[in-house]
Amino acid sequence: MSLFLYCALPALGSYAMLSSFFLRRPHLLHTPRAPNFRIRLGAHRGGSGELLENTMEAMENSMAQHSDLLELDCQLTRDRVVVVSHDENLCRQSGLNRDVSSLDFEDLPLYKEELEVYFSPGHFAHGTDRRMVRLEDLFQRFPRTPMSVEIKGKNEELIREIAGLVRRFDRNEITIWASEKSSIMKKCKAANPEMPRSFTISRGFWVILSYYLGLLPFIPIPEKFFFCFLPNIINRTYFPFSCSCLNQLLAVVSKWMIMRKSLIRHLEERGVQVVFWCLNDESDFEAAFSVGASGVMTDYPTALRHYLDNHEPAARTS
Repeated sequence: MSLFLYCALPALGSYAMLSSFFLRRPHLLHTPRAPNFRIRLGAHRGGSGELLENTMEAMENSMAQHSDLLELDCQLTRDRVVVVSHDENLCRQSGLNRDVSSLDFEDLPLYKEELEVYFSPGHFAHGTDRRMVRLEDLFQRFPRTPMSVEIKGKNEELIREIAGLVRRFDRNEITIWASEKSSIMKKCKAANPEMPRSFTISRGFWVILSYYLGLLPFIPIPEKFFFCFLPNIINRTYFPFSCSCLNQLLAVVSKWMIMRKSLIRHLEERGVQVVFWCLNDESDFEAAFSVGASGVMTDYPTALRHYLDNHEPAARTS
């Protein structure tokens, strides 16, 4: 046993020193990747706190605040039109208990006159524009605006249609594949491998675990974006579990694991932009940027723009 410790402890010490050395100097092992665009202000669901989510009116408002990214979810209609909609079922958004896939685009109902802002419980958004919008319409209206397209279900036809639209509008470098599930991301990559990808939940967990195991400096990272919830919002505006105690435990554990400047700095230097969601209060903006986050996803682009404008140069992209 003593011989084992005699050999193992120096080896572990050397490994820890090497890991720490390369964690701070990733360029020695990996070729730096320059970003095609930088995200400081991301508009969640197109800016769903100020106007009705995912409408053209909301997108226009977000772009007026110089948003760097429009965050979207997409569904496919019966006549194979890709529409921007968070939900497959239309009940919450429109009051009609039908799936988007069961209707033609022309038959889709209007949004309700007001919608509760998911990450600001008790707050409601209104707007004069209540129509659902096609993804193609957004690509035409904002041809060079970066967008993140999240795929929630295993709909291969939807994935193929989105991949084709991205190619047709020459947006391969500025349209991000996003999905929580690695099985779906695999299909997205196959449909259009030129589009940048964000971390899935399992990949994000592996990267964080690798950081604590000392492996992170040595593993490849093909993803270019890490969209992560800010632990501070759990049990306040984000409730992943129905049990308050579980939410509180997750908040404590995830804050300890994720909010590490050295982790975020390493990812940034590897060409991965870390963007925290979905933050709607100035204190949360401050918490995200104070640990070195690239940007923030918000329902209130006007509030985040005000924060950024008033915290220069600290909040300015380097």
